[in-house]
Amino acid sequence: MKLSDSLDKRDDRILSILNPDSELAVVGSGFEFTEGPVWDHNNQSLIFSDMPGNKMRKWTEAGGVESYRDPSNMANGNAYDSSGRLVTCEHATSRVTRTENNGEITVLASHYEGKELNSPNDIIVSKKGAIYFTDPTFGRMEYYGVLRECEMEVRGVYMIDDSGNLTLLVEDFDQPNGLCFSDDESKLFVNDSMKSHIRVFDVNSDGTLSGGAVWAILESDGEGVPDGMKIDMDGNMYCCGPGGIHILDSNGTSLGVIGIPEAAANFTWGESDMKSLFITASSSLYKIRVKIPGRLAY
Repeated sequence: MKLSDSLDKRDDRILSILNPDSELAVVGSGFEFTEGPVWDHNNQSLIFSDMPGNKMRKWTEAGGVESYRDPSNMANGNAYDSSGRLVTCEHATSRVTRTENNGEITVLASHYEGKELNSPNDIIVSKKGAIYFTDPTFGRMEYYGVLRECEMEVRGVYMIDDSGNLTLLVEDFDQPNGLCFSDDESKLFVNDSMKSHIRVFDVNSDGTLSGGAVWAILESDGEGVPDGMKIDMDGNMYCCGPGGIHILDSNGTSLGVIGIPEAAANFTWGESDMKSLFITASSSLYKIRVKIPGRLAY
């Protein structure tokens, strides 16, 4: 269908980002719940998770969707580090792992102060090599993970520094989920699924965080909660939320919502010009062309 059929335009500036004549196309379907898309620009492929299906999959223009990792420990969020190694949040094991260049998997984090993490969810890597991830409890629920009691008393945001040390940065979230940096990495944005808002933190010189004021509230009809979140090359914020993909300017003003037929959980940009927006939404993988490119991960 055409974007114009589902676009909630709230500010004319969104027309510099989106073309209403663009087609929202389904490029994969029949999944259980898709998440964690990342673009591998070296191989021109998209890697994404199917959490309840306990698989990770790969999409290419030529080959469509094929298996990438089976089983996946109910993988959720994925990111690439500066060396092109995949780091992954695993719901079933409560771990953060890294896939080495030889294919071996290294465990980067599983416990904090002797207690098992809840279920690492979304993940990003800074230019300095520090890994940041959120740790809500979704992966300890049926369907999205493995039903089990929590050991941690907090649902936090963590950092793994370049020496491998794990630090709890923020612990006052209800259910922290998506996170991303500002373009210069001086700010870290983290959303809270249950509170339907995005908070902003200052990134200190040692990678720790301060501040944490509410930066924006996502409001719209339709399915979905704040989840995957990233900025494009012009500093516009995209964030999954009620009704689809919300787009905000650098001040947190809502420009509009890309309506998606299913609840959108995450997204990323890809293809050679980084202007194809890939959206993981429940049982399907969607693609739509946009005007402003996203950022290469490595």
